[in-house]
Amino acid sequence: MDTSQILVTLGGVGLAVFVVWYFFFGKRETKAATVNDSGVQEVAITVKGGYSPDIIEVAQGKPVRLKFYRDETSSCSEELVFSEFKLRRDLPAFETTVIDILPTNKGTFEFTCGMNMLRGKLVVR
Repeated sequence: MDTSQILVTLGGVGLAVFVVWYFFFGKRETKAATVNDSGVQEVAITVKGGYSPDIIEVAQGKPVRLKFYRDETSSCSEELVFSEFKLRRDLPAFETTVIDILPTNKGTFEFTCGMNMLRGKLVVR
């Protein structure tokens, strides 16, 4: 191997390590729901290349209102899927879509885009 081949190989390995770290070990944003005057737990979520925050903590047995604002036109984020709640909703671009749920069981429930590429979690305590 000559010097250029070694540099290209090291660059490729470095890039692969970065990609693995970013997708599997990078910092994830967690947010606890706030309770409004009527006792509903609320969280605003921005959809733009992912969900922000992507981990939402709520209390069991209290109504939850998730406000998804889709700040893009990417086809991947057109749809929201909460399979455990049997929920599938379209998310229009540059609009807020409100999802109301009542989590009766504790646990971690994943939500994804329709293509299963964007992922978030609802943690019920």
